[in-house]
Amino acid sequence: MALVVHYLCSSSTIPLARAVRSRALTIKSSIVKTTTDSHVLLGMSELDLQQLALNFGQQSYRGKQLHQLLYKRKVKQIQDFTHLPLPFRNGLEEAGWTVGRSPIHKSVTAADGTIKLLIKLEDGRLVETVGIPVEDKKGSVRLTACVSSQVGCPLRCSFCATGKGGFSRNLRRHEIVEQVLAIEELFKRRVTNVVFMGMGEPMLNLKEVLGAHQCLNKDVQIGQRMMTISTVGVPNTIKKLASHKLQSTLALSLHAPNQKLREQIVPSAKSYPLNAIMKDCRDYFLETSRRVSFEYTLLAGVNDAVEHAKELAELLNEWGRGHHVNLIPFNPVEGTEYRRPYRKAVLAFTAILESRKITTSVRQTRGLDANAACGQLRNEFQKSPLLPSSDDMQPQVKIPVAC
Repeated sequence: MALVVHYLCSSSTIPLARAVRSRALTIKSSIVKTTTDSHVLLGMSELDLQQLALNFGQQSYRGKQLHQLLYKRKVKQIQDFTHLPLPFRNGLEEAGWTVGRSPIHKSVTAADGTIKLLIKLEDGRLVETVGIPVEDKKGSVRLTACVSSQVGCPLRCSFCATGKGGFSRNLRRHEIVEQVLAIEELFKRRVTNVVFMGMGEPMLNLKEVLGAHQCLNKDVQIGQRMMTISTVGVPNTIKKLASHKLQSTLALSLHAPNQKLREQIVPSAKSYPLNAIMKDCRDYFLETSRRVSFEYTLLAGVNDAVEHAKELAELLNEWGRGHHVNLIPFNPVEGTEYRRPYRKAVLAFTAILESRKITTSVRQTRGLDANAACGQLRNEFQKSPLLPSSDDMQPQVKIPVAC
């Protein structure tokens, strides 16, 4: 899932003088001082796009047009920006700018309408995103995009398919944003909700996740309260997230009511004691006034007993109010011995929590036949575990220990 990453800045930029031959242009550092995606338009704000237009000798309203082309019309190639002057388009391309959209490698549709996409990134890696349509009783449709924040995941939770495939690198801001745009294009409707619950640990890529969150809110215009950032728990990152005072939901993947059992299910829990993570979640609620959602995957015979439910309720009540439990019956994953619990066990677990004043919901399984349900995000085209890229892996996997 996610972590705070080292944001590598490019040591050089492509001179723009040759882009507009008759003008000597100075590129402002705010436009070009980013990582390897420093010349990607997607993810830029309207203000930055206006400044970019000015830097190319254009009037600022051309930046507004760029914004519309990127986020409303979802144009994927600069030469298809037909509203813009040809010299401006040519100049952008000659200076090394790209839109930042990737092709769809594969899509799989489930019987319930859920669609899983495999997006082929510029470096050839594949990343998964899922579109989940839900129709309410009034007939209106909510469309949720479940987006990835990393290519693979380094945390290797024992029940999760993604971790078994290895970890390659963090996603850049535009690579997260484009997942939402791809879902909108496929369903031909706006995405209403975004959950950072796909491949990877969002807190291990917090800078890019926050950048994508801001873009989705300000530019794609999805409300902050309609977005959820999920984490299995990375020391010090919940505090950092709270400092931004977002109005989005924090979802903590708990999966166990005590430290010993949690370490068996989530190996990275050894670096983040349960008391420390509960304190950080309580502080997050106090800082943001947004309740924390605790994700709890029910594994038959492992953590789904009545005793576990009682212990979980005691843990949550000990740390005050302001939280919600989302129970997730395990989705079968190839290569694990875990089993999905019986419905009777799920109902009993729910009843125990609710009887102890814990707000509880049971997640509806979606996209199971498309291998797209939560916990199933595994690249069926990936025949061997991913290997880390040199720029991303080493700084990321050293998770500090919380006391």
